[in-house]
Amino acid sequence: MKKLINFLTTLCLPALFASTPLQAAWLEVTGSAVMLESEHNARTNALEDAVYQAMAHAGADIASFSHLKPYLSSARTEYQFSGNEVRHIVVLKSGQQSGKYYLTARIDIYPSANTCHKVQYKKGVLLSNFSLISPQHAALGGIYQLGNDFTVLLQRQITRHSQSFVVSGATRVAVNPGQPSAMMMLAEDNDAQYIISGQITDLTSTLEQNRFSDDQVNRQFAATMEIMDGKTGEMLLQKNYREIAQWPFARTSHVDTQSARFWQSPFGQAVQRVSRNMMLDLENALSCRTSLPEVVNVFGTNVQVNVGRIHGVKRGDQLALWHSAGFIDQQGIPRNRMVQTEITLQVERVYEKSAELTVQQPDLASSIQPGDLLTKQRPR
Repeated sequence: MKKLINFLTTLCLPALFASTPLQAAWLEVTGSAVMLESEHNARTNALEDAVYQAMAHAGADIASFSHLKPYLSSARTEYQFSGNEVRHIVVLKSGQQSGKYYLTARIDIYPSANTCHKVQYKKGVLLSNFSLISPQHAALGGIYQLGNDFTVLLQRQITRHSQSFVVSGATRVAVNPGQPSAMMMLAEDNDAQYIISGQITDLTSTLEQNRFSDDQVNRQFAATMEIMDGKTGEMLLQKNYREIAQWPFARTSHVDTQSARFWQSPFGQAVQRVSRNMMLDLENALSCRTSLPEVVNVFGTNVQVNVGRIHGVKRGDQLALWHSAGFIDQQGIPRNRMVQTEITLQVERVYEKSAELTVQQPDLASSIQPGDLLTKQRPR
């Protein structure tokens, strides 16, 4: 996917200082989308691609992207928003080339310094392997490994582009919402605050006959995503996704789903769009939930926690301690409960996935136990 991002200005207006950050940016971005169902749908997808690129490049809160999407489906040359970091969009030009729709837009963005991902640590997620509900759907092209490859794709999408989450591990253990205790143990073993699982539900194809050219095969890609709270076993989000795109490969060919040819095809790009939408829904639903680092070891007035550099931990950070007081109710359902303490800790050493902290009230250090939780304090 070709990405063209040019800074036009990085000026700020004095009148806006009180309500906006100190730097605003005009970005000129070209988005692209595969032509298939209609020019209107391709235009919408290309405009969404351009806006997403601009927000990610400017450091804006991508969790708010889903709030913009409904308005981008209207075919206008200019869009204005209030209450969002994206303020103004002007479509400069658009056109088709080689089966793709390209759209260039100028986008005015005012990134905020107080969005959730900027004031707390990244939260760990555990990915469960996406399976094929009906393996016979994969017979065309022999893409039986697509579930594994899609899991890797989603992991890469979160690792590279998520602002609020980091993949702490992947598992082939089937996620069962009916066994919350087992799922909580699985999350704890992988230092994950959330568990993401899903299935690929539809890979069927249809033949579109054309009198003037070769027949075209269009193929469905439908998937589900479920997100579970690793601390309580509660199901937090369930969502379905569906895309349809041209399948350009010969009917008798065996397609390598790890090849560039597959991922650059119209169908491969549709699959990539689903993975991006999953990542954005994850951001939208859970980015503002509190990150909960956990105490894993205590030695005197020094404490080790299960978050580190990849989560955004920095030397000198201040954290507040909460005692974990979870319990199981009369129905056998685990209930999470936290009791705030007067203990604060400061980060002294940072490693890749862990950190060492010093207790600021040494006389209270004896009450700290593995399993206690922490929250990041905002700098004063």
